[in-house]
Amino acid sequence: MLARDLMSTGLLTFLPDMGLEPAARAMAERGVSGAPVVREDGLLVGVITEGDLIRRLADAAAPKSGWFASLFRASEEDAARFARVRGRTVKDVMTMDVASVTEDATAEQIAHVMESRGIRRVPVLRDGVLVGVVSRADLLRALIFGEDGTAVARSDAEIRRALSAALRQQPWFDRQLMFVDVADGVVRLHGFCGSEDIRRALRVLAEGLPGVKRVETDFTAPPPFLLGAR
Repeated sequence: MLARDLMSTGLLTFLPDMGLEPAARAMAERGVSGAPVVREDGLLVGVITEGDLIRRLADAAAPKSGWFASLFRASEEDAARFARVRGRTVKDVMTMDVASVTEDATAEQIAHVMESRGIRRVPVLRDGVLVGVVSRADLLRALIFGEDGTAVARSDAEIRRALSAALRQQPWFDRQLMFVDVADGVVRLHGFCGSEDIRRALRVLAEGLPGVKRVETDFTAPPPFLLGAR
C-alpha cells in the first residue's frame, strides 16, 4: 500500500504565528500528540508535538548554568534555548527538521522512516504542500486489513509481522525478554515475564489479530540476575 492509501487527511494544522496556548488547547481537545505547522499556502515548515511543549517546560525549570560552563557551550545553544523558553508562538518551539514522504511512498518505506527517526507520524507532501499524515496506527491497520478495510487471511509470517508491529507500540512489551512464534495460525508467546497483567495483555493483543486461531503462553518469572542487569 502507498502513502496516499494510508494517510489521514482531516488534519489539525497550525500556522507558524499561532499562539502556544491555543495550539496546546487544540491538541488536547482533539486528542492528538502532534500536528503539522504550515504556511498560508500549505507548505510544511515544521511539526509541533507534546515533546516540544514538554521540553519548553523542562527548560524553563532547569537550573541556570554558570559562566564557566558557558565557555564550553556554543552561543547558538543558548539562543535556541532562550527562544524555546521565552517564545510565545508555535514557530518558536516547533521541530523544523521534519522527515516527510511523497504520496507514492510504500508502507515499507514509511515504516523505515519512522523506525530510523524514532517518530510516530510522517507528513505526506505533494510539491512541498501537506496533503496528509501517516501514523503508526495507519501502518498497523495496513498490516491487519486489506485495501477495502476488511480483515484478510494471513500467513504465519504475516501474522508474526503484524503482531511484532503491534507489540513495538506497547511500552510494557520487552523485546529482549519476550518472544513470539507462529505456526499454523497458533501464536506462542514465551520468555520471561513476572507480571500477570502483562501476560494477559499480550494474549488479548494477539487474539485480536486476524488469522490467529489460538494463543498459547509459556512465560516464567525472570531470574534475579536479569532483573538486576536492567
